[in-house]
Amino acid sequence: MSEKTVYDVIICGAGMAGLTAAAYAGRAGKKVLVLEKNEYCGGLVNSFKRDGFLFDAGLRALEDAGIISPMLHDLGINMEMMRSFVSIGIENKIIKIETGDDIFRYKKLLECFYPAEKDNIAQIINIIKNIMKDMDILYGIENPFFKNIVSDLHYTLKVLLPWFFKFIFTYRKINLLNGPVENFIDTITGNRSLRDIICQHFFKNTPAFFALSYFSLYLDYQYPRGGTGRLATCLEKKARQFGVEIKIKTAVREVRPDGKKVKDHNGNIYFYKKLIWAADLKYFYAIVKTENLPVKVRNGVLKQAEKINSKRGGDSVFTLFLETGVEPEQLAGISHGHFFYTPSSRGLNGILDDRLPEILKGWPTISRSVFLQWLKDFCYYTTYEISVPVLKDEDAAPAGKSGIIVSLLFSYDLCFLIKTDGWYEEFKKEMQENIINVLNDTVFPFLRDNIIKAFSYTPLSIQRIAGASDGALTGWSFERPVPAVNKMLQAKKAVLTPVPDIYQAGQWTYSPGGVPMAILTGKIASDAVLKGLKKNK
Repeated sequence: MSEKTVYDVIICGAGMAGLTAAAYAGRAGKKVLVLEKNEYCGGLVNSFKRDGFLFDAGLRALEDAGIISPMLHDLGINMEMMRSFVSIGIENKIIKIETGDDIFRYKKLLECFYPAEKDNIAQIINIIKNIMKDMDILYGIENPFFKNIVSDLHYTLKVLLPWFFKFIFTYRKINLLNGPVENFIDTITGNRSLRDIICQHFFKNTPAFFALSYFSLYLDYQYPRGGTGRLATCLEKKARQFGVEIKIKTAVREVRPDGKKVKDHNGNIYFYKKLIWAADLKYFYAIVKTENLPVKVRNGVLKQAEKINSKRGGDSVFTLFLETGVEPEQLAGISHGHFFYTPSSRGLNGILDDRLPEILKGWPTISRSVFLQWLKDFCYYTTYEISVPVLKDEDAAPAGKSGIIVSLLFSYDLCFLIKTDGWYEEFKKEMQENIINVLNDTVFPFLRDNIIKAFSYTPLSIQRIAGASDGALTGWSFERPVPAVNKMLQAKKAVLTPVPDIYQAGQWTYSPGGVPMAILTGKIASDAVLKGLKKNK
């Protein structure tokens, strides 16, 4: 490659944030290069086929949040989407969530298992109902970042302005419920099992407002025909149509702001006017070279690097993929294609919060038998997110068969220790066996006899595939202050870095993050870059 080639924009990382930024910069006629270390784009928004079964490697459905639909429309992307209905189950009781009124079925479900907590459950349900109204406001319009508020006066005057005043009031309520959901539920009930059943399928210390808003989000879930990865595929195709150059299997090894250049793993050099970092921030601050920067700038970069490196990535997951001979109709008779299931109303009740830290702390001396018993207990009392793609897309499996995806929150640190000790593959088989046993003994009694093939991903797989620190699924841990902008009204600041002419995308602007916020920050980063290029010109 000639050293004379200078890109207007280089984007490192082709996840949803990077692809969004690339599409918008490309549409503006800029010379754009995207560098992606994997052999495909999309990061964890990825679907794949194996033996005729369609599986989603990352998220199981898309939450529009007033962001995805306007982005697709704005870029001229046509993608068939279907409602992705959710079911919730505890032991042998399962309810299907299809409308807002099903919140009362959820109330009865909880009362069935915790009759002595009836008054406390009613209080919790009333809070969720109020939050559902707030969510209708929060995501009630097409996000203004994807609208032309200057030329579209109808939208600005008739939609945006009336919404904004409602939003300010709602935003205040969000901040009042910004503490960990576990602590919030503890102020209402002293029943730890009830607390766990409500909270244990959220990331640890998820802010209460967003955890309790999930009943609303369930009603917003959509599934693209062809899997969730279709979103990334369509966005990549659109970016290429706009002239964006995308290099896959190209890992960035060095960023030199002083010369405005990046080096890949093969030693190739690429020059930029502006750069958007849409990948792991810990990795960025490990490879950015500061020695030739002005002292004040270098100190600012080093200070931010120290801040980033002191934080941990968010929770991770263990995912089991099953190819089965189970007929879709049999599974449809039990739940929708997106199913949150807890095998026991006891809940984890200390198995995770109390016992796991003890295991991690005493790992060298913990006997294998003690650990395996803990693992079996954990698998029985945790909450599973189960997805059956063929119940959402009839072409997602061979005729008369079903692929089943089973995920549960799991510790990256534990997987790391196991890998270090040399029995990682044995551990994966143990986990798979535990999960299959639990589901076969409870909600899917036909499962074991119909498994064709099983394979799994661990938090280490996520770290390898997505390059995410600590195998984090959606960003930074809620257990420590998030080292990124996390106030919605400060969203524009979320893309700024202390490095000249370098922006970031895909980092949290508010909790939780996820695909909509990755897309939004990609758009904001692109806007900032285009503005900067215009100013420099």
